[in-house]
Amino acid sequence: MIKVVTGNEAAAYAALLAKPEVVCAYPITPQSRIPEQISEFYAQGIMHGKFVNVESEMAALGYVTGASLAGVRVFTATSSQGLAWMHEGLHWAAGARLPIVMVNVNRPMGAPWNLTCDQIDSLSQRDTGWMQFYCESNQEILDTVIQAYRISESVCIPSMVCLDGVYLSYLSETVDIPDQEQVDAYLPEYKPAHRIEGGVWKLYDVAPSFSEPVPRDFMQDRYNLHKLENRCLAKVIECNEAFQSLFGRGYPPVEAYRCEDAEVVVVISGSAVGTCRYVVDAMREQGHRVGMVKIKMFRPFPREILKRTLAGKKKILVIERDISPGQGGIFCQELKWALSDTEEGKRIFGFVSGLGGADITSDLIQKAIEYTIKRDRPEQDVIWLGLSHDQDEDEYDKNSVKIQ
Repeated sequence: MIKVVTGNEAAAYAALLAKPEVVCAYPITPQSRIPEQISEFYAQGIMHGKFVNVESEMAALGYVTGASLAGVRVFTATSSQGLAWMHEGLHWAAGARLPIVMVNVNRPMGAPWNLTCDQIDSLSQRDTGWMQFYCESNQEILDTVIQAYRISESVCIPSMVCLDGVYLSYLSETVDIPDQEQVDAYLPEYKPAHRIEGGVWKLYDVAPSFSEPVPRDFMQDRYNLHKLENRCLAKVIECNEAFQSLFGRGYPPVEAYRCEDAEVVVVISGSAVGTCRYVVDAMREQGHRVGMVKIKMFRPFPREILKRTLAGKKKILVIERDISPGQGGIFCQELKWALSDTEEGKRIFGFVSGLGGADITSDLIQKAIEYTIKRDRPEQDVIWLGLSHDQDEDEYDKNSVKIQ
């Protein structure tokens, strides 16, 4: 069935098709339409199970955590300050190996107050142990939520499906909503290997000891979680291939576009990917050997895939909607780590753009590429793309440059 829906509605339709037994989400701009749409599904009698209204985002995550501990499939959604309020619970959910699927609609963190888009809210949760996926389109949102259930339930790690606020959450696109029978063929009924028993707070078979100040198995537990995270990437590839064979479309954790002979490659994620494809095509017609790499999966970071994909490229530029104050773009820092033992790692240009909902336009992307082509190596840690030159340069910020 083809429908014209917003990104929020695409996420809600995906939840409907996944058939969770418990849904609990608190409204927050620009995510509110997700629980509203799901509540309509329940009111219409087409979604079954339990839909719970709670008083906060922290309560929403706590509720689905309890339900997941009891061994049922769950769904929740949030954004920005709501995700930050869930922070403690995010660690618990990952540490307890709960296959929760959450949609996060990316929005800046206050202050100053902002209701539009950048990706710092989810990226600031990168060390909680959740898998993170970033979507380009409304179709990808729907498909990724469905895939996330199969992935999470295979490795017992929670998934965060991220979509850009406003640019995807509020804008409508045509989306192919598959039949329930197709989804059931891809996503089996959830039957956890371990269900909760008295005093056990996680879905695997060794109960923690609370008799000692520092339980002896804690470091082993963290080692096991680290191993599971490293297994995630193979499971993501496997589940995506199964999805593609059934539905005819797929989304690898790293996607290369026109990179075979590219000398300069743009690394990008989220809703700006489509704009970047257009710029790459236009600059190819002008004779520039430019390519693009889309990072869909941020956690665990697909280090080895990126090393293979970017091997031999003369220059790499990262364009991203986030900033770690005093450090730079988070995607860029992760990529520098991934390529730290390679020659390519020395030629990574880091562009920060689109913060607070600012447009990452085709002109800005082209200027970033042209800036990179003209220079042998990056002269600054952070290149601000689209920032006004009105203010004087700060003596304390010698490692940044601005491009309008």
